[in-house]
Amino acid sequence: MSDWVVRLIEQSGYLGVGFLMFLETIFPPIPSEVIMPVAGVAAAQGKLGFIPVVLSGTAGAMLGNTVWYLAARALGVDRLRPVINRYGRWLTISWPEVERAQRWFALHGMAFVLLGRLVPTVRSLVSVPAGLLKLRFRTFFIASLIGTAIWTAFLAGAGYKLQENVAEVGKMIGPASNGVLIALLAIYFWRLWTHRHQKHSEE
Repeated sequence: MSDWVVRLIEQSGYLGVGFLMFLETIFPPIPSEVIMPVAGVAAAQGKLGFIPVVLSGTAGAMLGNTVWYLAARALGVDRLRPVINRYGRWLTISWPEVERAQRWFALHGMAFVLLGRLVPTVRSLVSVPAGLLKLRFRTFFIASLIGTAIWTAFLAGAGYKLQENVAEVGKMIGPASNGVLIALLAIYFWRLWTHRHQKHSEE
């Protein structure tokens, strides 16, 4: 898979980097942990410039982030109310919790988005709650831009430094991604259990 990424970046340059990062954000066939380090290697070899690599990767990812945000905002959380009322047990959320989340997002949404962009696995998902809960677009964009730029610069920098040992980047980030996924599953099952228990107590 990384060979295909290498060829595309060699043939298309910055446009290829941006396109791959856009795809990774919309439908992640290839993780950014592969794309940006490969682009960083190309910069280290003098084929591309490091700063333009970071800018093109950030631009592509931001385009995808914005698409998800606008789609979620157009849908709106209110349209999901019948689904939440009916399947709230399995979604582990109730409508009063949605309303509390809206109030929380109004105060802390920027920090949520910025930090979320720096967490493997989660970083591609934060646009959806931001859009559903109607976080201001300006706030969303600024927070996403900062977080995404830091992430792409970190990965490109790792590729630039490690060069031929670029696979080490995946080995470093892979366990973190797996840890985040396990934590998310644990939180889901814990909320499923407590939600069911709460429902029984109310009855």
